[in-house]
Amino acid sequence: MTVQGRIAPLADDPARRLELLHAIERKLLWLSAWMIHHANHIRPNRDGLKVGGHQASSASVISIMTALYFEILRPQDRLAAKPHAGPVFHAINYLLGRQTRDKLATLRQFGGIQPYPSRVKDGPEVDFSTGSVGLGVALTSFGSLVQDYVRLHGLGREEVPPGRHIAIVGDAELDEGNIYEALLEGWKHDVRNVWWVIDYNRQSLDSVVQDRLFGRIEGLFRDMGWNVVILKYGRRLEAAFAREGGEALRRWIDDCPNSLYSALTFQGGAAWRAALLAELGREPGARAIIDPLSDEELGALMTNLGGQDVATLLEAFRAQDAAGDQPTCFIAYTIKGMGLPFAGHKDNHAGLMTKEQMATFKAEMRIRDGHEWDRFEGLDIPEAELQAFIEGAPFATPIAPEGRRLQAAAVPVPGASFPQPKVAPGRKLSTQAAFGEVLAELGRGHGEAAAIAKRIVTTSPDVTVSTNLGPWVNRRGIFDRHLKNDVFRDAKLASAQRWGMSPEGQHIELGIAEQNLFLLLSALGLAHDLYGARLLPVGTVYDPFVNRGLDALIYACYQDARFMLVSTPSGLTLAPEGGQHQSVNTPLIGMAQDRLASFEPAFADELAILMRWGFEHMQKPEGSAVWLRLSTRGLEQPQRRLDPAAVVAGAHWMVPPAPGARIALAYQGAVAPEAMAAFEALREDEPGAGLLAITSPDRLHAGWLAARRKARGGFGGPSWVEELLAPLAPEAALVTVLDGHPAAHAWLGAVRGQRVVPLGVDHFGQAGDIPDLYRAYGLDTDAILDACAQAMLG
Repeated sequence: MTVQGRIAPLADDPARRLELLHAIERKLLWLSAWMIHHANHIRPNRDGLKVGGHQASSASVISIMTALYFEILRPQDRLAAKPHAGPVFHAINYLLGRQTRDKLATLRQFGGIQPYPSRVKDGPEVDFSTGSVGLGVALTSFGSLVQDYVRLHGLGREEVPPGRHIAIVGDAELDEGNIYEALLEGWKHDVRNVWWVIDYNRQSLDSVVQDRLFGRIEGLFRDMGWNVVILKYGRRLEAAFAREGGEALRRWIDDCPNSLYSALTFQGGAAWRAALLAELGREPGARAIIDPLSDEELGALMTNLGGQDVATLLEAFRAQDAAGDQPTCFIAYTIKGMGLPFAGHKDNHAGLMTKEQMATFKAEMRIRDGHEWDRFEGLDIPEAELQAFIEGAPFATPIAPEGRRLQAAAVPVPGASFPQPKVAPGRKLSTQAAFGEVLAELGRGHGEAAAIAKRIVTTSPDVTVSTNLGPWVNRRGIFDRHLKNDVFRDAKLASAQRWGMSPEGQHIELGIAEQNLFLLLSALGLAHDLYGARLLPVGTVYDPFVNRGLDALIYACYQDARFMLVSTPSGLTLAPEGGQHQSVNTPLIGMAQDRLASFEPAFADELAILMRWGFEHMQKPEGSAVWLRLSTRGLEQPQRRLDPAAVVAGAHWMVPPAPGARIALAYQGAVAPEAMAAFEALREDEPGAGLLAITSPDRLHAGWLAARRKARGGFGGPSWVEELLAPLAPEAALVTVLDGHPAAHAWLGAVRGQRVVPLGVDHFGQAGDIPDLYRAYGLDTDAILDACAQAMLG
């Protein structure tokens, strides 16, 4: 199939292979269009809502995907398909025998195949989810970086060679800023083995793309060290250009505005003829090219673009494969809707063929009624020959016995020997500092920690030192594909940071773009599936700036990537930095985000429990990513023994309430000192009051919802939060406080119908110190006591 990792050359009869590929093109065009038509016009529509689909966008990219999947891709290559080409992707897997006929009829149906390829919803054939425009493209670059990390650390599967990371990119996706952030980061890390194939059909959702955009695109890629290959014309047009008058024809097409080209494509051969003769009628030789052709033939010639000419695509892909591993951008000119009745029309993005148009198209494709889903219906190629050709494609060979989704054993996490922060009596310690101490101690790699230390990889967007990753980095080094010395260290200049770079390093330093942080965490968190290597990624970021990368964080969770996110400082606690370095809504994000277990411990002992649990939870099939919201505020540490299960479940009683107590005070995170002081004053009047430490409203809420669902089914016991609140009187009051939005706790009143007075921050902060800000925003001890009085009065 391959020769020394390269793509195998064409067989002895390349002309026949092209015929077979053209037959596959035809079949993919039919299946993708029919899949969408079936979903909209044949399958019952019970609610009357638009189902939709992207017949034109699918048609645009069929030649590119045919060339890649049936000639170019090797088993180890990883691909991100253009979102709107989802139906083509599903049809390809149907031809490869990796998708069932019945499933094709479920496009956009509950429990069926997704509109856009999804790792979680569509199974192991999807390498990268691509529903969020631009993110799947950028992820291929970070995937290649992670593949290099795995290979250079000797962690991957020896029998699986490194592959190329390929993204099929819609040209409108290039409006997404995260792509250019990723390009710059890839340049910094000398990323290799990445291809981006741009489906340059010059149409976006609403309009025709501006003329000459490709020139800007080309310049950007070249500036980032990429090779750029422009595939503008197919072989028929190139042959016409070689004739007398051909250069004039080329100039006319080159100068033709995108909008005019699109309109002529939609109008057809007669319109092409009129436009060409008006401009080129007196050019020597031009009429000799134009006049002998019928309108249909002329229309076919004028729309013979490089991105929809399989022979041109194969030649370019093979040439670049032979040239080496330099990242490459292919700008492949295409026509949106090629082969469909609305090809070229500026409104065709969401356009669907009518029933009458589909009937005509079906006849042209020679599809018999009742045979719409047959794999080789309407083709002239013998079925056995085409089946053998598909089975012989390099990509048809499984990458490993378990398929495209590789397996990697879990890494053992130390139990009793898991590091604990050193807390001397009277020492104040922040959760951020405690995190740094735990990770640095793991970095020593002693004893039981040796296995986990080898698999942890950290990353941060230019806040490595200020989020307490420095000691870990000093011990484990910075990853780079090339050895780079620490100049300050070599010159014996004093510095707390020893930042030598080498292929053995275990920290990946990023620029300040948070989107890149979450894309890298996504790639690292999929290494077990993609590269057969279990990694334990840890990423740190300032808590308020989670919002700047939120799209990519949601995308990472949607893919079920496994990582530990550490965001710090929380809330107002970096008080002098002002409002833009203070966070309000992040606790709510942690609660709402699926496949992400979020926590906010107040003390170091809670944090150590959660870090150990998190490293295990990240590796479990039923697990998820983990988020720790930490603080820079140093607190005196309690001397106690905790129940780890309660800490993980989301809350534990610091002081249990007396049976039938009328009030309880609950706190989360860095406001613990104010809550404790208020509690001591409260107990003078209410000695039976309880003090609840909330470590995760997310876990409490999720457990409560799960218990309610089970109760509706007639089985299951109470949730953890119900058990915690059970000792309180039914009419008891709860006063809750956190340095974040109060809605994170407001729901607690619904658990047992008790009154809740939630305290928190719901406005942007300002510069100041913690006493001033906590007083201004109602988080200080006096405000908590006022809330207790309000709650008791009802």
